[in-house]
Amino acid sequence: MSAVPSLPQSNPLSRLQLHKFGGTSLADAGRIAAAARLAAPLAGGASVVVVSAMRGVTDALVALAAVARGGGDWTPGWRALQARHHEAAHAIAGTDTGTLIARLDAEAAALHADLGALAFATEDAALRLSERIWGHGELCSAWLMHAALGGEPAGWARLDARDVLVVHGSEIGMHVDREASLKCLAGWRARHPQAHVVATGFVARTPDGHATTLGRNGSDHSATLLADLFDADAVTIWTDVDGVLSADPRLVPDAVCLSALSYAEACELAYFGAKVLHPRTIAPLQARGIPLSIRNALAPSTRGTRIDAQGETARSPVKGLSIVDDMAVLELTGSGMAGVPGVAETLFAALHAAGVSVTMISQGSSEHSICCVVRAPEAARGRAAIEDAFADAIAGGQVEGVRLETGLCVLAAVGDGMVGSQGVAARLFDGLAQARVNIRAIAQGASERNISVAIAQDDATRALRAAHAAFWLSPQTVSVGVIGPGNVGRALLAQLSEVIPALRARAGVDLRLRAIASSRRMHLGDAALDPDTAGALLGDHADACDLDAFAAHVRADHLPHAMIVDCSASDAVAAKYEDWLAAGIHVVTPNKHAGSGDWTRYARIVEARVTGHSRFMYEATVGAGLPVIVTLRNLLDTGDTLQAIDGMLSGTLAWLFNSFDGSRPFSDLVREARALGYTEPDPRDDLSGLDVARKLVILAREAGRPLSLADVAVESLVPEALRELPLDEFLQRLSELDTPMQARLDAARAQGRGLRHIARLEAGGDASVGVRALPADHACMHTRLTDNLVQFTTARYAENPLVVQGPGAGPQVTAAGVFGDVLAIAHALGARTGWRHA
Repeated sequence: MSAVPSLPQSNPLSRLQLHKFGGTSLADAGRIAAAARLAAPLAGGASVVVVSAMRGVTDALVALAAVARGGGDWTPGWRALQARHHEAAHAIAGTDTGTLIARLDAEAAALHADLGALAFATEDAALRLSERIWGHGELCSAWLMHAALGGEPAGWARLDARDVLVVHGSEIGMHVDREASLKCLAGWRARHPQAHVVATGFVARTPDGHATTLGRNGSDHSATLLADLFDADAVTIWTDVDGVLSADPRLVPDAVCLSALSYAEACELAYFGAKVLHPRTIAPLQARGIPLSIRNALAPSTRGTRIDAQGETARSPVKGLSIVDDMAVLELTGSGMAGVPGVAETLFAALHAAGVSVTMISQGSSEHSICCVVRAPEAARGRAAIEDAFADAIAGGQVEGVRLETGLCVLAAVGDGMVGSQGVAARLFDGLAQARVNIRAIAQGASERNISVAIAQDDATRALRAAHAAFWLSPQTVSVGVIGPGNVGRALLAQLSEVIPALRARAGVDLRLRAIASSRRMHLGDAALDPDTAGALLGDHADACDLDAFAAHVRADHLPHAMIVDCSASDAVAAKYEDWLAAGIHVVTPNKHAGSGDWTRYARIVEARVTGHSRFMYEATVGAGLPVIVTLRNLLDTGDTLQAIDGMLSGTLAWLFNSFDGSRPFSDLVREARALGYTEPDPRDDLSGLDVARKLVILAREAGRPLSLADVAVESLVPEALRELPLDEFLQRLSELDTPMQARLDAARAQGRGLRHIARLEAGGDASVGVRALPADHACMHTRLTDNLVQFTTARYAENPLVVQGPGAGPQVTAAGVFGDVLAIAHALGARTGWRHA
């Protein structure tokens, strides 16, 4: 087979490059050939290629060894493995397969003998045979890669790592005897002077010459050990992902590939479960300063992740987050521990003797308790060991005992940028708090590169996504449900469709529409719904509306934040706010029923948002898109004192009285407003003044007045005789409004005044809604068309009241007000502000 042509490499001056290929990169002959092209040496340079077994082979060998040890028939599995390697050999070597097949058959014969001996071996002999059997896949892969690279004619030698890599067991795993290994390698090199080497990963030998392995997932470790022994200039581990990711992509779909890490960062992430790195991979390289690249063999054009002494400065102090599952907390408590030397020593000695590894340690300065996080399968053994070690102290009452809590995991935030940076822990804890994740234990080393927290296992995905977004490593994801696809709801969906892509790209906000409902139907989607077409999903085929199921879907456990936007005018929907807010679901609404309805329900809603750590936003209930409520809050929060509120709070009634100058009957104006869509289908809903009264109640409650709708003196512009008529008959008799209204206008003009429909809250709490005759210099006499106007008279704004004025009606304006509340919540959750200029 001809030599494989070289590919461009990143460092043409490197003397020796080491490449490591995992099982996925060697799954079949095609993958092996592609890997050979990636590993082709530089002109004038040398290469060492370390290989794993073909994908799935090691698992098959472990299973075969178990069958053989149990006396079962292992020959079908053995033949299947031999056939798989033969098939790859024929594809790689073509017609010139004789030598390669002979080499593979020799390995297969040795495997056959080992499997046959297992059933009759002693325990010690069986362990040695099993270690040899488990490494068989690497032996065959090395021969296949050797052939794919051109073999001896192309200057390639094949190294069985068991000939040079000498390791011995220790309490912290396999440890290489570097001096012995260097001596073995020197002898091997004297016999194999070729410039390039294909070596087996995973396998090694003990000092007494027995075959062993570095443990599952140990191939990367063996590669870096060989890089040290061969004095490599650089190492590339080829895998099936683009590099080291900022989080597990199965849990955080928006995880990003990290372009560079320091050795320290990589070690922390490896220990805490970064799947692409074995925890012991980094140490041999760190000692020698050899850089490591993690790259994707299936997408070799991607840059991957480089790991070296420096790493690189990132915009976020945290580069990656990892989760370690299936953990437990052991807590030793007792007042007799305070100030007593040796307590921690005794505790950890007991755990050491029981063979229990400690992942996290936490102790308060009071010394009243000390807790450690351990792996759940070891927890009961650890508790028994601690109780035994402190038996006398427990019996004497100095120590209360050992508490065991299971069902936990550990979330670790890692990054060199954390060192000396203020507020990193605050961002992490705030992100978890916003996602309603309770922290059971905290640990941070003096290096400041790692903050670890123990949390409930059930919160793992939500916590990881919330923390990932808190450090702007991914968009802040909010699961959104919209109720009420009427005029305002449709306008809101259109605005969402227009702005969502920019919010995600520039502000780091992912408003993910996952549910939509009308009064009768609902559609729940696991994937994000398209706001443009979401309304069409509510046809007859949709599910019947179930608000509890709707809320449960929006409050998805795997997403950190949830929000329901209620664009209906339903009191039944408002009745659900308390439960939603208590469950941690943020609520945004222009629906006035919650804010102006029953006082006890309103008080429960206010309390629910505190207990649920959620937000209830309702700016659009009063002035559509006008900043009325936020202005009132700012006045009161800064210590101002409210004296009165006057306002035109209905766009419909504002238009009517701005237009009513006596030249046309009042009834004609009502009919025109209805034709223009300014009124409700039944104009009496506007003329009754109840909608304005509800808005006034909302403002009064915001100002701390326990006002209810029954407390407002409301003047209805509909004569009593017309209030209960069918709509058609009412419209026919609409002219009965004209004479009394004209008389009021004439009386006002006689005093130099004009008529406006006004809501007023007095300093003492009296509230009224109705038509008032106002002087010409009153602010409400200078509004336009459907403008709303709210005038705040306060201690600071006594002589010249503060006025908020602008369009107060229309679905687009109201939807914009709702959208503003949605964004306010997103920003409070940690989204980047100033996104338009990012």
